[in-house]
Amino acid sequence: MNNETVCAIVVTFNRKKLLLECLEALLNQTYPLNAIYILDNASTDGTPELLKEKGFIKNLPPKSTVKPWEHTKDIKVKNKLVKIHYVKMNKNTGGAGGFHEGIKRAFEKGYNWLWVMDDDAEPFEDTLSNLLEASKKNNLKAIAPVIINKEYVQFYHHKQFDKFGNEKYFLPAKVSELVKNKLIKIKANAFVGLLINRDCVEKVGFPNKCFFIWGDDTDYTLRISKECGLYLYTGAFIKHKDGNYSIKKEIKGTTVDKNNAWKVSFGVRNTLYIRKHYFGKFAFLMYIFRNILSFLKLESINIYPYKIKGVINYFLQRKKLENENC
Repeated sequence: MNNETVCAIVVTFNRKKLLLECLEALLNQTYPLNAIYILDNASTDGTPELLKEKGFIKNLPPKSTVKPWEHTKDIKVKNKLVKIHYVKMNKNTGGAGGFHEGIKRAFEKGYNWLWVMDDDAEPFEDTLSNLLEASKKNNLKAIAPVIINKEYVQFYHHKQFDKFGNEKYFLPAKVSELVKNKLIKIKANAFVGLLINRDCVEKVGFPNKCFFIWGDDTDYTLRISKECGLYLYTGAFIKHKDGNYSIKKEIKGTTVDKNNAWKVSFGVRNTLYIRKHYFGKFAFLMYIFRNILSFLKLESINIYPYKIKGVINYFLQRKKLENENC
């Protein structure tokens, strides 16, 4: 493994403090990184200025560009050079666009392993070394650490499915209840600490940038699990500082409120694509019926217009989603 290069890929948007915490954790790994790709989705909160102040980049990006702007700088960490690739996107392309661009660029640079995460992720010091060791021992091409928040497991980010595409939960709610150092074959996973070998990327390509947000990680890791196999390793952990650490099973990820309800339309649209593409027509129709039923029961009435918009957008945009022509 010592001859294999590892590049972390971090997508960020207007969360400069969290980004710095993520970068510091990456640079403190016991298995040193060769490079970090920072994909800045056109942040407006002074992210590049802070990165320059902290020594991650030398030059600031131009005020506006017609295409993404990349800047590379070597920084020394523990007597080893780490290459920092900073990419300022010319517009906000969502998580999907950011991860598409980051994985594509890191793959084209020739790195052997790509370690993917959001800016609110913070790996433990030994997370990377534990993942690499488990992958080497078991000849794995894609492996993920357990995602936690405080003492709880964010079990909804590690996915198994029934034949209709409904998620099945298989992990305990508390970290203390996990069986340690166990490999579990899974079908999909969040973009929070996922480690992918370039051989697998060569087979499956890059994330579908047309998803924009919500579901792009599920779609991409479903492809990975089909072509390469995908495993969760309970001997490696990563913190996810998204504020949600409830053990209640009805909470499945980011809580929806008035500030992010717009994301629901993307979630519904993208889930319809996933149901149809991976689970078949019946699973697709079942998902539409479930959303109609929630309306009739007056559930989630405030976000129902976004659900309707998501269904409409799926039928209007399905060819673009399929061809990644967005």
